[in-house]
Amino acid sequence: MSLMLPSESPSARSIVGVAGDLFASLRAESDVLPPAQSVVLVVVDGLGAISLRGHAGHARALTAGMTKRDTAQSVFPSTTAAALTSILTGVWPGEHGLVGYRVLDARRDVLVNQLTGWESEGLDPLTWQPAPTIFEQAVAAARPAFAVGVAAYEHSGFTRATLRGAEFVAASTPAERVAAAYGLAEQHPGALVYCYLPEVDKAGHKHGVASAEWVAALEDIDSALSVRVPSGVGVLVTSDHGMVDVPSRRQAVLDASHLAGVRHVGGEPRMLHVHLEPDAVAADVVARWRADLDGVADVLTRDEAIAGGLFGPRVTDDARSRVGDLLVVARGVWAVYDGTAADQRGRGMIGQHGGLTPEERTVPVIRLGAFSR
Repeated sequence: MSLMLPSESPSARSIVGVAGDLFASLRAESDVLPPAQSVVLVVVDGLGAISLRGHAGHARALTAGMTKRDTAQSVFPSTTAAALTSILTGVWPGEHGLVGYRVLDARRDVLVNQLTGWESEGLDPLTWQPAPTIFEQAVAAARPAFAVGVAAYEHSGFTRATLRGAEFVAASTPAERVAAAYGLAEQHPGALVYCYLPEVDKAGHKHGVASAEWVAALEDIDSALSVRVPSGVGVLVTSDHGMVDVPSRRQAVLDASHLAGVRHVGGEPRMLHVHLEPDAVAADVVARWRADLDGVADVLTRDEAIAGGLFGPRVTDDARSRVGDLLVVARGVWAVYDGTAADQRGRGMIGQHGGLTPEERTVPVIRLGAFSR
């Protein structure tokens, strides 16, 4: 198989370590970042480093001082639920347990959506995601902690799983969110401030990377981040994942014959979690899926994925129970769909992520303010 596992590139910087770098900077103990009085972590959801560099003319503020080393690797799967939680806890998906977009709640034998299904599907954010957040860590160290985001997300289950410990501040536009974050950092010395910008991700999913809508969203965010950073405030701008455009001719649609022996298909089209029926012969299903998806996707067993370090160096029992018996990781710009599912609206999505391509996994890590080189 041609998969690049995290353990195969141990020197690569990971988004998992970003929070630790910020805390070390506040203590003036970092060997990566200079000291700062307060720090702001800006996450531009869905902004891959390759796409950003390819549109540098539309993001001059962000790319002006960006070098080849100003990147990091996202986690696996390269999707918001897993990757954003890793940024905001400082641990790998195998430890915080959000191992995909839709995963199995084994106790109830149902798939649950890790972004929007917390309330409707009865998930307890405190137990389903048990790792302390960076905001809880900041408060424990007597540091102010703030999260600036979209008002609609303030009381969501995903927010309670990933932002607990922070004082939530709502603002409407990217410019207003950045201004609020910078103001909080300036007014509260020693603070950790998080600023979330989802506009690029939304435009990419609906219209595709490099569409006019995507470029407009990028320009809007670049303008928001072009303002002066207050003195003494260090800013890191990064992302949870990048994105690839999937054309309709690269949709592999599975019918009932492909799905024999399969009980649940979770994850998302670029990285499926496939759970088998109890009486299915796993080896036979693996062989059939590898043959059916030859050239389209890599098919791994749960044990192969965990042993290969895809979910990080430690995988808890809860996380393991959420990982599929098989994992289907799309190659190139393919996406794999369950053609028997009642809801086929996802097949209209253009920009997608979840896999292991450089476009999906390589994200920018840009320094502004006190962190500027």
